[in-house]
Amino acid sequence: MVLRPLGLGDLLTGVPAIRGIRAAVPDHRLVLATTAALRPLAELIDAVDEVLPAVELQPLDWSGPPAELAVDLHGKGPLSHVVVGDLRPRRLLTFASPGWPGPTWYADEHEVRRWCRLVSEGLDVACDPDALDLAVPDVDPVVRDVAVVHPGAAFPGRRWPPERFAAVARHLAAAGHRVVVTGGPAERELAERVAAGAGLPDDAVLAGRTTSLELAAVVAAARVVVCGDTGVAHLATAYRRPSVVLFGPVSPALWGPPPREQHRVLWHGDGTGDPHGTELDPALAQVTVEEVTTAVDGLLSRV
Repeated sequence: MVLRPLGLGDLLTGVPAIRGIRAAVPDHRLVLATTAALRPLAELIDAVDEVLPAVELQPLDWSGPPAELAVDLHGKGPLSHVVVGDLRPRRLLTFASPGWPGPTWYADEHEVRRWCRLVSEGLDVACDPDALDLAVPDVDPVVRDVAVVHPGAAFPGRRWPPERFAAVARHLAAAGHRVVVTGGPAERELAERVAAGAGLPDDAVLAGRTTSLELAAVVAAARVVVCGDTGVAHLATAYRRPSVVLFGPVSPALWGPPPREQHRVLWHGDGTGDPHGTELDPALAQVTVEEVTTAVDGLLSRV
């Protein structure tokens, strides 16, 4: 049993560790406990045999046999440790906290490497931090070979101003690229504002019109992705699509894409911002439209 009931970015940054766990127990059935909303995407992870819907820090609704191994990929505990500990597994792997033995948690460690280290140290198995790839969904991607502009993020502190996203979208459209604006149902108004500011047609707004699998398929078939520090950035990494990612309160050294030539990160911060902030982070505000369009043009010139 592997516990990871968090957001999309959290799920995708945990994929290498999940693959490491699979390598450690190749003959066992691997059950991933994650949120019901992420179940379709979790089922794309080749190392996972079964997805168990779960709620963060709530007991798991598991009626199967006792787990041979339970791994807490949620956090450093102890609240999440209790969730996996209550399964009474034969083996339990968590980060160390009072009453719970395990490897040491380092706050300045990249999220992907942190979970890989937990697995490699705890299970004595190789874990490749670059094993981030995700299977492409077997659904119609709605559109192909487009420039994806994704203006949303979970918190206002990580949302670059919509008028700047609109300027980038307008630049891409003027260069002859078909541009779409993505997002969830709650982000449709934001997406419409960006599309209107860029002079895009109504059908350019995909926010609220795609399932999670359709969104993943759009990203997998995209020409380029422009977004903030959010789950779509990790989808672009998972599908190795060219991406420009804008960071503000959080350092890309903790959450950024791997050092590949198709990913560009823009950041002017010092890592002291609030990722849950209710106002635009000052470091993110320093990222200019010209920086983004220059990065995008540089990527597209190589594609």
